[in-house]
Amino acid sequence: MVIVDALRDGGRLVVEAANGDEAMAFIQSGAAIDLIFTDVRMPGTVDGLALLAFAQRTIPGVPVIVSSGHLKPAQAISAGATAFVPKPYSVEDVADLIAASLAGSR
Repeated sequence: MVIVDALRDGGRLVVEAANGDEAMAFIQSGAAIDLIFTDVRMPGTVDGLALLAFAQRTIPGVPVIVSSGHLKPAQAISAGATAFVPKPYSVEDVADLIAASLAGSR
């Protein structure tokens, strides 16, 4: 929630998904998505790595940043994540990474 508030305060339009299933439904809706920031562990039937794989198939080229407190960075990167953020993280560092990823994807 803190990262969402920081991004919104910075002028970004942020859509939150309560779980991986909701995120997949949003992706399938065809709405414009510039970047996905996901945790590996989240409620629902879809974890962050499954969401990453789904996003790669459905909206290729959209950066996906993965965060986790237990996954090794190499696992996320080898799965196709644009970047990996270990927990705990600073809001400023994540906001900067998101800005850089968005700038690099254009």
